[in-house]
Amino acid sequence: MKNLLIPLVLFILTSTSYAQDAKTVDKEKLFDLYQTQRYDQAAQYLKSIYGEEVNDFKILSQIGYCFLMAGNNVEAEKFYARAYTLQPGSLPVLFSLGNINTKRGNTEKAKLYYGEIVKIDSNNFNVYKLLANLYHSPKDDSLKLIYLLKANFINPLESDVAADLAEAYSTNQQYEKAYHVLDIAIRGDSNNLVLQRSKLPIANQLKKYAEVIASGEKLLKDGADAGVIKDVAKAYYYTKKYQKAIALFKQLEAVAMENEATLYYTSLSYRALKDYSQSALYTKKTIDEAISPNTSSYYALLGLVYEENNQLALASAAYKKGLQFKATATLYYRLAVFYDTSLKQGKNALKYYNLYIKSKPSLTDDKEEIKFSKNRIAQLKLTN
Repeated sequence: MKNLLIPLVLFILTSTSYAQDAKTVDKEKLFDLYQTQRYDQAAQYLKSIYGEEVNDFKILSQIGYCFLMAGNNVEAEKFYARAYTLQPGSLPVLFSLGNINTKRGNTEKAKLYYGEIVKIDSNNFNVYKLLANLYHSPKDDSLKLIYLLKANFINPLESDVAADLAEAYSTNQQYEKAYHVLDIAIRGDSNNLVLQRSKLPIANQLKKYAEVIASGEKLLKDGADAGVIKDVAKAYYYTKKYQKAIALFKQLEAVAMENEATLYYTSLSYRALKDYSQSALYTKKTIDEAISPNTSSYYALLGLVYEENNQLALASAAYKKGLQFKATATLYYRLAVFYDTSLKQGKNALKYYNLYIKSKPSLTDDKEEIKFSKNRIAQLKLTN
């Protein structure tokens, strides 16, 4: 606000000489009103000098600006609109009208004013940034992306646009592009912690685990941010440093910031360490916390943990409980192998192997499981 004061006062002092009548402004009084940020009084004072019917562009802009700074958007729009009719190509007026309508929730009008700026100045970074921020609905994602791309092309180092563009790319699972955008912006501002935090989950998606750990540990020295803890813990899990992963996940639990995902990874970490009792405990916590459609998968994990700990009755109950939520290919396969290897019940194993094949598992992700199941079906048919 204060940075605008000096140029604003200079503008006022020079423009008042262009008044449409012989009335003069007390420049010292006006200067004092601006210096003390009494913008509403400044607007009323200018109106008292020039009247309501003023039709001078600079005076209309002055009064509109005063009302805008005073927070009176209704009066500000009225005076700016009149200035717009006199000079429809004025960028400051167009920006002000767009800003006012954005504040008042009239986003369609704001888009029209900002659109006029694009026609006049197609390389204006600020207008593309403002336009991108007007699109919030998922159906408008493509338009938002277009404006973010234009803004980022003009100024790839601006952090807000870089972060928003990276988020848009991540939403569409275009992680390489998201990483590249943030990488460029961080090179321009290596101390920007917001950008560094935004980069961590994307780097995890790209399996850049060493980078996540190195960058994340530095960030944690500046404060225990929950998002950073989660990302670093996941990187430790994927690099098989399970104790470190568990220690970080438990930091979240200690401050009641755990969630379905962090509890799930804690369970997986304990399972990797063959601590089956803790793994079962955290799988149950995951199920209790679950708000996603993954509950059946969590029961599949719980059954597997019980099976590996030779708690076969509990394993069977967990697998079948999972089927009550959703009959997935994973559960059918786990039950088939369970009956086949742990319980030695060939007839039940054959039943679930067939159900697994009929459930149409992924031909790429589950290629080995499909091959194994078909072989076992052929073998079990000969003995059952």
